[in-house]
Amino acid sequence: MPRFAANLSMMFTEVPFLDRFDAAAQAGFTAVEFLFPYEHPVEAVSERLKRNGLTQALFNLPPGDWNAGEKGFAALPSRFNDLKASLETALPYARATGVKRLHLMAGIANRGERLAIEAFYKSVAWAAEFFAAHGIDIVLEPINPRNVPGYFLNDFGFARDLIQELRLPNLKLQFDIYHCQIIHGDVTMGLREMMPIIGHIQVASIPSRNEPDGEELNYPFLFEELDRLGYAGFVGCEYNPRGKTTDGLAWFKPYAGVKS
Repeated sequence: MPRFAANLSMMFTEVPFLDRFDAAAQAGFTAVEFLFPYEHPVEAVSERLKRNGLTQALFNLPPGDWNAGEKGFAALPSRFNDLKASLETALPYARATGVKRLHLMAGIANRGERLAIEAFYKSVAWAAEFFAAHGIDIVLEPINPRNVPGYFLNDFGFARDLIQELRLPNLKLQFDIYHCQIIHGDVTMGLREMMPIIGHIQVASIPSRNEPDGEELNYPFLFEELDRLGYAGFVGCEYNPRGKTTDGLAWFKPYAGVKS
């Protein structure tokens, strides 16, 4: 049975960020993820996790100036020093939360440019090797161009080929089913093909990015498929609730309380 992680950047937004850990645990989640913890003291984040017995499934490395539209800088040749500094920023949070996987964002760049490709390969290898010493995986997530126009990593095949080429044991694919359906479709076959390199999965309805309980995809089938494929990682709930978060959790009731 899949192990679901509530995404606290998108769910339980009815309450302040740190209170969302309590809300997720009360709703039956045993794991959480979020985009970024860096606006909050590392001690406060760690305390909320421990108080609620939650596992930290994932968070992102610093993306640069998010409010100005930056979405990471791994593919930006001029920002390699920023990339290295971002790893140092994330490390205390990784240690305090016990997280085992971090998402490295590629940034806004043209994947047709050789220098951007070279920068991305260099950044990915550097980040993976940096965190290997701490027992942490780096995951790469292709993001669809409708939500993030111009994002460098917008193709699952490119991500797969890079991971297979670099052959770094702690480099994995973040398979967001929402993004895959928009970019490529054929989600089930994608999961079957790429399962050996998948380190994290995320879900949302398509096209509205709401609860995974309808619209284009049959999520009960996909959740069963994850079991058939032997997936043992987390499934992040990276969706925008239609209303109050707890009012939209009927889909989650069969899975509530599954231990991390």
